[in-house]
Amino acid sequence: MPNRPMSKPRVCALVGPYLSGKTSLLEALLFEAEALHRKGTIKDGSCVGDSSPEARARQMSTELNVVNVSYLGDAWSLIDCPGSIELAQESLNALAVADVAVVVAEPDPARALMLSPLLKFLDDHKIPHILFLNKMDASSVKVRDALEALQAVSERPLILREIPLREGDKVTGYVDLVSERAYKYHPGDNSDLIQIPKAAAETEHQARQELLEHLADFDDHLLEELLSDVVPPATEIYESLARDLKDDLIVPVFFGSAQADGGIRRLWKALRHETPEPHDTLARLNLPATNGEPLVQVFKTLHAAHTGKMSLARVWKGEVADNASIAGTRVVGVMSLTGGKHDKKPKACEVEVVGLGRLETLATGQLATPDKAIASGWLAPLPPLFALGVAVVKKADDVKLSGALAKLAEEDPSLSVEHTLDTHETLLWGQGEIHLQIAIDRLRARFGFDVVTHRPQVAYKETIKTSTEVHGRHKRQSGGHGQFGDVHITIRPQARGAGFSFSDKIVGGAIPKQYIAPVGEGVEEVMKQGPLGFPVVDVAVVLTDGSFHAVDSSDMAFKTAGGMAMREGLAQCEPVLLEPILAVEVAIPSEHTSKAQRLVSSRRGQILGYDAKEGWRGWDVVFAHLPQAEMHDLIIELRSLTMGVGTFAWRFDHLQELAGRPADKVIEERKALLAAARS
Repeated sequence: MPNRPMSKPRVCALVGPYLSGKTSLLEALLFEAEALHRKGTIKDGSCVGDSSPEARARQMSTELNVVNVSYLGDAWSLIDCPGSIELAQESLNALAVADVAVVVAEPDPARALMLSPLLKFLDDHKIPHILFLNKMDASSVKVRDALEALQAVSERPLILREIPLREGDKVTGYVDLVSERAYKYHPGDNSDLIQIPKAAAETEHQARQELLEHLADFDDHLLEELLSDVVPPATEIYESLARDLKDDLIVPVFFGSAQADGGIRRLWKALRHETPEPHDTLARLNLPATNGEPLVQVFKTLHAAHTGKMSLARVWKGEVADNASIAGTRVVGVMSLTGGKHDKKPKACEVEVVGLGRLETLATGQLATPDKAIASGWLAPLPPLFALGVAVVKKADDVKLSGALAKLAEEDPSLSVEHTLDTHETLLWGQGEIHLQIAIDRLRARFGFDVVTHRPQVAYKETIKTSTEVHGRHKRQSGGHGQFGDVHITIRPQARGAGFSFSDKIVGGAIPKQYIAPVGEGVEEVMKQGPLGFPVVDVAVVLTDGSFHAVDSSDMAFKTAGGMAMREGLAQCEPVLLEPILAVEVAIPSEHTSKAQRLVSSRRGQILGYDAKEGWRGWDVVFAHLPQAEMHDLIIELRSLTMGVGTFAWRFDHLQELAGRPADKVIEERKALLAAARS
């Protein structure tokens, strides 16, 4: 490897599917860097990358964890990201501030598809990335077979940097294709340098030639050397690899075993010598000039019960000291990060990742100078796919709930909170059932009150099919002034989506003008709950006639009369139930398109067609209309059919009549709910 000066602090995100071994790889990298005396294990909850109670309870990463570490004098921030597809927002936020990503994958061709969305994101944003095939000590799969499957889901060429040495089915070492040196793994210690075995020499020569040919696709000088049968020096190859990685033209591939420490030092060396420098990342992100002022960017927000808000941020420019001003707010504590452990330090240097305390005005994704926050073009949050209704057990905690949910959503932008007008529920939206369970666990543990969850109600409506004319009279005498209101109204259905209209045809002063509006108010109030128990839509009401009393008539009397007439009339107009229908676009790999179509059809969906997904090689989009009642756990079943990668987008489209037994069931459940609420 060429000699190089010490680098400024760099950031590496460890990403990959659930169970690929990212947290174990973090432990191995830290152990190799002598930042740990012994490696922790996921099983006993002692890993640096699984510091939260939610992570340890589930034996899986539930949020990103940052570790500031030094390796051979270079400063690094390693970010261990959750592997669950439901927690993908954490990975995307980490990648947005990373200089390089290590994509951790299992050497199982059948699981290659799980990397497709991640690799597409990396390439779309031109984020340099390395592929690390983990668990090679427990796999008999040939590296070539794994590479072929992974290449099918990568837009960039995967460049094998080493070939395995095997004893039987077991990988015992590797041959580096640039230095042409062979190493034998020595568990718990450095690998031993050995002669390239004769059995591996031909394979090594062929693999090295393929590596050079791939690099020559982006390097005219190297191409000329190959055409002239000139063997390029190793320094030139290393430079070409580093340059192409920086420009996201290639994906270097390494392998090993995080559990057994195989290939870890080799990976560290590749990171150290080939990862782009922070100034390259600044150029890629095209961040604004600051005239020498500090520039920071928040990529994760935390709320702790005793220490308050902490912003995990990268200091892109300048230095930030304790008590300095950021976005007009004083920094209360600069923290060095080691997973869940935060240690105070005097200041953060340029391009370092740190925790900054009490920046109350800054949200995840924002850039900030000392004086103000700046629009950053940060990633849009992942759209909501799954919801749960949330309610407090104790009524006294009702006010606290909104604030606590807002803090959770600030920590995780892929969570969102909705207060529904139709069903009067508080809904917590997220990426799936596990995602929301983790959020609810945090809500209970961190904010000290209990909540219950339920499946969200569907916002059914009702309308009418026929017209009627109805007379409503409200008359009451109780001493002194009485109450008198007398109205005649016509009720008729309107086209779907036309909404509600109220008008009058009063002539000759049959009803004074001041009483006409109260009639409309009484009519509208009744429409909040029609004969079937749901809000009424798409109805026109005309006030045609009536009478009044000079003394006893009032606004309230006519409002009551209007309501009486509307309540009686709606029951005469053949009320029908309407269910909300959503326009859904299901995105799936093409080999799973037929499965997605069957899934939608089985949920009373109407398939409208399908097409290739724009910009996604080998993916389709199925277009459909689907009842909202069938949407609740759609994402769970869709992921189970597509190895976790299928997803969808949705929006409300229209209301559609629901009849027969399904409608009867909905109405019965509604009546029971209303009866329970009254009791």
